[in-house]
Amino acid sequence: MRATRTLEIGTGFFVLLGFAALFYLATQLPQGGIKVGGGQGGYRVTAEFDNIGDLKEGAPVALAGVTIGSVTSIGIDPQDYRARVTMNIDSKYSQIPDDTFASINTQGLLGGQYIALDAGGSETFLKNGSQIQMTQSAFVLENLVNKLFSSFASKPAEGGSGSGPTTGPGRGSSNGTGGPQ
Repeated sequence: MRATRTLEIGTGFFVLLGFAALFYLATQLPQGGIKVGGGQGGYRVTAEFDNIGDLKEGAPVALAGVTIGSVTSIGIDPQDYRARVTMNIDSKYSQIPDDTFASINTQGLLGGQYIALDAGGSETFLKNGSQIQMTQSAFVLENLVNKLFSSFASKPAEGGSGSGPTTGPGRGSSNGTGGPQ
């Protein structure tokens, strides 16, 4: 009886460990999943961002919500110390205007990041080696939370100075009757 119980607990532990490993891998893969075969057809364009957040190589590149390519490399431009992102765009999307806007977006609240392209109106198109000039960096949630906390910390404690109208039980109302409106 005791050996059977130990075996069941051990088996359950390994099944649980397998699910944990599967969950970890699912959260670490780019949204496009694993790509088999080169997939290097198309043309390469670059864009520079002040902050790429958690963007990773292999992340999708989308235009109007349609995946049209992927991020192939991420590095630093040694001239201005901005993040340089190289993307491979599928050759069937060869008519993307060269004044296209690139931004780093998040898929859902906690999803992976991807590059969203918003087509411009130019009559000349991106080609191999082009650089997208207009970019918007990643929205980093931690920076917003830090700003929020620092603004709360820098505010002086509010006392009951009565600097503004207050309403509520026993405090009057805006209609001057002291009762409900």
